[in-house]
Amino acid sequence: MPPRKEPLIPGHQIVGDVVDGATTELPLGTRVGVSWVGGIDGTCPYCRRGLENLCDAPVFTGYTVNGGYAEYAAARSDFVYALPPELDDLHAAPLLCAGIIGFRSLRVAGVERGDRVGLFGFGASAHLAIVVLRSWNCEVYVSTRGVSHRKLAESLGAKWVGSETDKPPVELDRAVTFAPSGDVVISALASLRKGGIVAINAIHLDRIPEFDYGRLLWGERQIRSVANMTRSDARDFLKIAADIRLQPRVTVFPLERANDALAAVKNDAVDGAAVIVP
Repeated sequence: MPPRKEPLIPGHQIVGDVVDGATTELPLGTRVGVSWVGGIDGTCPYCRRGLENLCDAPVFTGYTVNGGYAEYAAARSDFVYALPPELDDLHAAPLLCAGIIGFRSLRVAGVERGDRVGLFGFGASAHLAIVVLRSWNCEVYVSTRGVSHRKLAESLGAKWVGSETDKPPVELDRAVTFAPSGDVVISALASLRKGGIVAINAIHLDRIPEFDYGRLLWGERQIRSVANMTRSDARDFLKIAADIRLQPRVTVFPLERANDALAAVKNDAVDGAAVIVP
């Protein structure tokens, strides 16, 4: 599968065409995407329980297998997704990681239509999640440190936007944190109603500070972590993205500036998603 002209984001998600190994579902020439999770073992206890995102031996695109930035990439056909025609190459690439994991975060948080939802941090994943939430008629409250990120949240329909130290003016039904900070988790927890849920969308977290159980967690509030994604998440999200004409905010970098793209993401210097063009 050779990448097209706008195929990559810095997490090794690829947009390209099937050139070999075609299947009935994915004939030659099909425009497809490969996400961060490139395979599972299918035999571990978690896979047998239907929890493939928790597989003990997962495969990650461009990390445990080659091909993230290659001219051709081999991928398992059952972890390759046909892309709807409504999604062009440039805007499809960010959906394959930031988009899918943000969508899974909404599922882990148990978001229902019409909920009041807090997004704590507003980068590549959150700026896609808010569009899905607005299509579900949710009220979205955003706390984030960057001025440009706050402006982006406002432009995408957030009901309220504040800095990382500001508390939303209402109690939230659900919240998702996107920053690798335990302080942010506590801020989100402090904003929940009883019975609410915080989903932590972070691979790493610095620490969760000591907090008052009676004030912040009692009342059947919950903290949940988000780990990877499932193929069902990917397929369901790509369909929703096509239906609502989801258009990520992208900053494009040529392949020779891949390190600059990674640095921009690390330093929170990109509004939306970074996309690398070969």
